[in-house]
Amino acid sequence: MSEPPWWPERRPRDAQRAWTASGDIPPSDWSRASSAPPVTEALAVPLGSRRRRGSLAVVLVLVLALTTVWLSGRLGAAAAARNAPPPGREESAVPLGTPPLGAPTTGPYSFLQTQSDGVSPVTYDPCRPLHYVVRTDGAPVGGDVLIATGLARISEATGLQFVADGSTTEAPMEHRPVYQPERYGRRWAPVLIAWSTPTETPELAGDVAGSAGSSSVTLHGTAHYVSGIVVLDGPAITQLLGSANGTALAQGVVTHELAHLVGLGHVNDPTQLMNPTAAVNVTSLADGDRAGLAHLGTGPCVPGL
Repeated sequence: MSEPPWWPERRPRDAQRAWTASGDIPPSDWSRASSAPPVTEALAVPLGSRRRRGSLAVVLVLVLALTTVWLSGRLGAAAAARNAPPPGREESAVPLGTPPLGAPTTGPYSFLQTQSDGVSPVTYDPCRPLHYVVRTDGAPVGGDVLIATGLARISEATGLQFVADGSTTEAPMEHRPVYQPERYGRRWAPVLIAWSTPTETPELAGDVAGSAGSSSVTLHGTAHYVSGIVVLDGPAITQLLGSANGTALAQGVVTHELAHLVGLGHVNDPTQLMNPTAAVNVTSLADGDRAGLAHLGTGPCVPGL
């Protein structure tokens, strides 16, 4: 096969920077999920990854930022109403979907963020739909299909239900609020999937093709993801689509980033899509990836969020 012109002859070094998103201080029964000293400002920092290209491979660089929404002090009911959405929006009594019967239960996988026990993953609430919006500016031809197919793969593997809320003009930003009532109403901000460029998004400079992560809040000692962001390099993926086997490779890039969005981390096994270096013959979810995603789809329902 021909090699895309923007694939360098070397494997790049890992980067050490993640997307962050900051919002207002949430209700007083939320607290940090980690054991680091408390802070006085509420911060929501997602666990990001960056997608890079290597020789005949796409290198995905993971940045672990083990931080969640923090708070100190107590807030009155009026302040809580201003700074967080009303709890229980669209919450069902049971999960909206479940991982498929016969899904792999073993295989190499890891989680981006775990609870205080160091084992249980932070997850999205399976009892409510996960809304998303797409900033389509700069999207390659067929970019909507890449996103829809990737979301379908993640939904099938986790049971999580994604709901498209259409397009948005919201630009990706390093400190993205997880609650934006003026733009999205009184709910957690939907996941933002944005096509971008290295000029707009410095995270995409060099050979980086994408970044993804989710922000969590902690309720009664347990952390839960509430929103996230996926940023894709439009020009780079456009070039990839024009290469031999480019559609499958681009689909692997997008699916990998969406797996990071719901909490899946990297593994060393080169046969898995979540390996940092994605080989040209590994463009879809493997057994370890599916086992980890199945686990991420069985988190608790959280009517209090």
